[in-house]
Amino acid sequence: MEPLLIAKAQKELHLLPRMANRHGLIAGATGTGKTVTLQVMAEHFSRIGVPVFLADIKSDLAGISQPGGGNPKIDERVKLLALEPWSFQGCPVRFWDLYGQQGHPVRTTISEIGPLLFARLLNLNETQEGVLTIVFKIADDNGLLLLDLKDLRAMLQYVADNSRQFQTEYGNVSAASVGAIQRGLLTLEEQGGDRLIGEPALDLDDLLQTDGDGRGIVNILAADKLMQSPRVYTTFLLWLLSELFEQLPEVGDQDKPKLVFFFDEAHLLFDDAPKVLLEKIEQVVRLIRSKGVGVYFISQNPLDIPDVVLGQLGNRVQHALRAFTPRDQKAVKTAAETFRPNPALDTATVITELGTGEALISMLDEKGSPTPVERAFVCPPHSQIGLIAPEIRAQLIRQSDLYGHYENLIDRDSAYELLKSRADRINVTVPDSPAPQPRGGRTAAPKPSNLEKVAISVVRSAGSQLGRSLVRGVLGSLFGGRRR
Repeated sequence: MEPLLIAKAQKELHLLPRMANRHGLIAGATGTGKTVTLQVMAEHFSRIGVPVFLADIKSDLAGISQPGGGNPKIDERVKLLALEPWSFQGCPVRFWDLYGQQGHPVRTTISEIGPLLFARLLNLNETQEGVLTIVFKIADDNGLLLLDLKDLRAMLQYVADNSRQFQTEYGNVSAASVGAIQRGLLTLEEQGGDRLIGEPALDLDDLLQTDGDGRGIVNILAADKLMQSPRVYTTFLLWLLSELFEQLPEVGDQDKPKLVFFFDEAHLLFDDAPKVLLEKIEQVVRLIRSKGVGVYFISQNPLDIPDVVLGQLGNRVQHALRAFTPRDQKAVKTAAETFRPNPALDTATVITELGTGEALISMLDEKGSPTPVERAFVCPPHSQIGLIAPEIRAQLIRQSDLYGHYENLIDRDSAYELLKSRADRINVTVPDSPAPQPRGGRTAAPKPSNLEKVAISVVRSAGSQLGRSLVRGVLGSLFGGRRR
């Protein structure tokens, strides 16, 4: 397959499609051209039929949907690199938004997120995370899916009320930890993170589509508002990566990836992440390439990425770094050392001299080895740089073949209905005081099962209003089966 022209200087620098699943890095200080480089790469992948997922932090990547033109800086770069004739063309796009304002709503369920990521979402400590894991385990053992926050609150209440019953099998559950989790749920709601929870859940197949011309669809997540809640942003993207890893089949190395995933502001993913989460991230990044997914991290400095992850990023574009302080200078030197040396370049010096749109570039060759670093200008995009008008965005959303599917909430059978129904069937009345012991000649009523106890407790704690509520259900396994 034809190599992808990324940059040009004295020679052309290409990204090989068959090496695109070996991951990559786009780094550089603010205003040095990282976003345009991302846009150029996304265009290339779309053109060869590879779907793309990216987060639009400043709303300026929406321009990829429109043809470029009328930009003197683009015309100047085209002439500088002798790229004439140069055509302008937009890419097929789908807009997504956790808040449902600038794209199709994106949702999943608590059960699918799992206790590890949900603990990060709530900023829990190790002890509180342990209690949350117990709650998930009890729910799983009883066949109860935690679909939304009401499900989780009810299970938390039940586990707290019956902590002695579960202590031997599951471990200690302190009231303080349960209270901290409940407070975390309130904070999550205040940040709007509860918009992430619900149905219809995101179907990964909808991220892996091409248009009628065979071009990969560029999936754009509106993240300008989302970035006000960094933990929600990073947890969602990490969950999505995990789902891709768990659901996609093994394909090995192919002529081109099945999907390319751009993770902007990647440092947020690793800030204050516990060791167990870092290990999970490293594992997903290491193994997801065999599923045909390329992951490209975007951050200011390569040192924002842990070494165990950085070492797996084969295709690298390094824009300028600033070195005003001794600490900055040390960071520049360390960043330069992450490249394969080029005897003709003093990499550490050049990093601080690069102009806007200029970069140090090292891509993987046909054998999978990094090429010596080269200084070059990134090619301009064929699509528009910058924002698009709100009416254009709205029109593109309405024209999407998914329009109306994710916008319409679906009420399905839920854990609440299951528990309410079970309680109604056994027709158990929970007295306020202990029931009298049966007298001779009378048979004692059978003790309710664990599931029946769950039903009774949840109905008592949630009340008739929750018992009547329809909560969005899921289709498929606990780990996120195909849904539609």
